[in-house]
This record gives sequence, structure tokens and C-alpha cells, in this order.
Amino acid sequence: MNILELHAVKKYFTEQKAVDDISFNIQKGSIFGLLGPNGAGKTTLIRMITGIFYPDEGTIRFNGKLLDQGMHASGIGYMPEERGLYKKMKIGEQALYLAQLKGMSKQDASKRIKEWFEKLEMESWWNKRVEDLSKGMSQKLQFVTTVLHQPELIILDEPFSGLDPVNANLIKEEIFNLAKKGATIIFSTHRMEQVEEICEQIVLVNRGKKILDGSVSEIKQQFKENLYKIGCTKVPDHFDTSKFEITTQNNDHILLRMKAPGANNEILRAFIENDIEVQSFQEVLPSLNDIFIRLVDGSTATRKFQNIN
Repeated sequence: MNILELHAVKKYFTEQKAVDDISFNIQKGSIFGLLGPNGAGKTTLIRMITGIFYPDEGTIRFNGKLLDQGMHASGIGYMPEERGLYKKMKIGEQALYLAQLKGMSKQDASKRIKEWFEKLEMESWWNKRVEDLSKGMSQKLQFVTTVLHQPELIILDEPFSGLDPVNANLIKEEIFNLAKKGATIIFSTHRMEQVEEICEQIVLVNRGKKILDGSVSEIKQQFKENLYKIGCTKVPDHFDTSKFEITTQNNDHILLRMKAPGANNEILRAFIENDIEVQSFQEVLPSLNDIFIRLVDGSTATRKFQNIN
């Protein structure tokens, strides 16, 4: 079941088409990647999903109903890339204030804040002021205030910005925990390695248009280049390479590309017939970063890759 459905959504600012006829769905309980270069339209999409902007055309449905800011605000948590905290307020007071804005009682909010502060090792921060926090510390606070009211849909825009590896891993584990408990996560970033590790489904936008969407595994399969890495001894000069070409050869492995799509067994058979010992064998799939660069650099030539699902 989909928690969010965007259909033919458009948003214009004077002459600029910030979002131009974009459609995609997000399933409940999934971790969904919203990707694109700077200026692609990601922030405008997020602001329409949160009700900050309204589409000029098209529809956005939340749990099957047309998105209504008054009705659905409590079901959405949004962590923007820019800091949205009051610098002079004490951290505990600020977290309480923001939780109450989302409809929580002071008692419930106080209890939940203490639980989150303990999880993220923030217990001693209660009386600190935001202006005294480092970028990473304020990022942790902003994450807590985003998820405190247990929203169904959590939108995280560059959530690991400013975090050291230990704290980034701490937040990542909490993102997985929230999804396991039923929350839906929209994860917006330009860090492709994070997307591969965290997201199940993605949509890629560029210049206001959708370039592709689908599951991470399906997209990587779609863009594969019949490339294989084989751990083996040196290949003899008389080795028959009529069906594939060797692109790289090192002391302990080679990279080869099949000239036409074929079964993996054909490669293994060729090695066995030539008495070449194979220690390892794996297909090399492109990274999302490679796919991202390929599509963004040549998006007009890649329409055939849209809508993989």
C-alpha cells in the first residue's frame, strides 16, 4: 500500500519549471531515496509533499487522500538541510516546544525527549543553547525533533551532514529502526554510497524532470555492462576470447566483459577447459554514483530507462 502518490505534479516560479510533470509512488514502511544534483527540483518536491508549497498542476495523495496541510501535518516529520532551530533557546526547552507544536502533551514529550537523548548520547545537553552546539550536535538535535512525535512519513534532507562516522552510524541505525516500526522514510541526498546502503527504492530527478525510478537492485541490473571479476591465476596467451574481452589483468584477478549477454556458466566453462583455477567469481554491477553521473550528464538520451518498475 502506498503512503504517498504523486501524479503529474508541476510547479513553476515565473519562467522556471522547478518541477515538470513528475509522478511516483512511495510504499508504506519503505526507505525511499529522492536523488538529484543541485537545482534538480528535490527541495521543491519536498516542500510540496510537506504542504509548504502547493502544486500548480497535478495531485499529491497521502494515505489515499488529497494532501491537506491541516489534516496531515501531524503525520509528517521534516528535517531540512538548513538548520531550523532557535539559537538562543535551551535544547530541552526547544525540543519540548517543537513537540507540543505537533500536538504532544508536555508530559509525553518530556518522557520521549529523555528517551531519545539517552539513545543518542545527549543526556547532558538539556540546558545547553543551540548556538553553543557544533554542526554535528545540532544535526542530532534536529533529527530528534523531527521524529519525536512518531510521524508516519519522515523526510530527511542530507541527515548525515556534519556528523562524524560514529554519530552518522548511530543515526543510520535509528533510521532502520524507525522503518522496522512502520515509519516511511524519504531520504534526500547527493551521496550515492549512502543511498545504496540505506534505500530500497529511488527516484532520480534532474532539471525538474524525473529521469528514472525503481528499486535499487533493479536499476543496477538494468545498467549492468556484462562485466565480471574473476579471481584466478594468469590467463594463457592462447586463451579463446572470442566471446569476451579482458579489460584488466592483475596478479590475482582479471576483469572481463562479455561481448554479448550470456550465461555465467560460459565464462566458467572457458576457464575450466583451459585448466585455469578460479578462486572467486562475481558479476560487477555499476554503482549508483556511476549511474547517476551517466544519467545526469546525458539525461535526454536515457528516456528508455524511465519507469523500471
